[in-house]
Amino acid sequence: MGERPLVIPDSSVVYSLSSGHPPVATVDPGSQVVFQTQDAFSNQVTPDSPDLSRVRWETVNPATGPLAVRGSEPGDTLVVDILDISVPDRGLMVTLAGFGALAAVLRDSTVRFLPIRDRQILFNDQISLPAEPMVGVIGTAPAGEPIPCGTPGSHGGNLDTRVIGPGARVYLPVFVPGAGLAMGDLHALMGDGEVVICGVEIPGEVTVRVSLARRKRIPSPIIETADSWFFLASAADLDAAVQLSIEQALAFLRDRLPLSLTDLGLLLSIAGHTQISQIVDPLKTARMCVPKRAFASYRLAF
Repeated sequence: MGERPLVIPDSSVVYSLSSGHPPVATVDPGSQVVFQTQDAFSNQVTPDSPDLSRVRWETVNPATGPLAVRGSEPGDTLVVDILDISVPDRGLMVTLAGFGALAAVLRDSTVRFLPIRDRQILFNDQISLPAEPMVGVIGTAPAGEPIPCGTPGSHGGNLDTRVIGPGARVYLPVFVPGAGLAMGDLHALMGDGEVVICGVEIPGEVTVRVSLARRKRIPSPIIETADSWFFLASAADLDAAVQLSIEQALAFLRDRLPLSLTDLGLLLSIAGHTQISQIVDPLKTARMCVPKRAFASYRLAF
């Protein structure tokens, strides 16, 4: 029997990603770790206390951690395999007055609690949807000023990208020794865009394996799944985020495949997919999806 994975409790949280936060634990590359996470509202909104006016907004989007990975240095890439996500039997959704893509229509702040049974989210008596747990906030410590957990960027952060679920491999840039990995803001289900400002917000446990790709620098997070690569970028303007994600996909392919830039661009135009992760955070996040089948004749690897 192998060693039990390290468990980081949901009492060990930060509200920003920062090189100034001391690590709560240090592990070797190849270690399994369980991150126990609070929900996006720091577990402040419950059926017994549903009043949003009592939420301490400075404590939203808590991330459990940070975790140091021994030997990681700036210029490395931290590799995080999402092995499992477990969530309880109830999540919540909110509308917030003045926020989200439908702010002009949904003008009231509301709370709805949603039961989860047999991996089905019971929206109402007529609608149930399969749960697809995912990690909303995952990132490393930036080299400069602290970045609030609610803001995405090249370090990761509040990416709100629904493909960060079990089976995904997340590649994150390392900016400081130890990397400073933290994560939280789980969703039992979320659509692309997160258009009303939330998914099914929920606490839970994320089991991961952390490893290192030494001296492999990336400009922004990359996600690998069984069938696709995803290149993420965040910017104040969605068009800019889309442009950056496409350029990062092109650069990744250029460095690994014996094809001209013209060929790669043409292939991205017919086989790649521009996708929106979220449009409601301080920066917008887009991703370029590159299906692996498009390059099946090559050994495309990180």
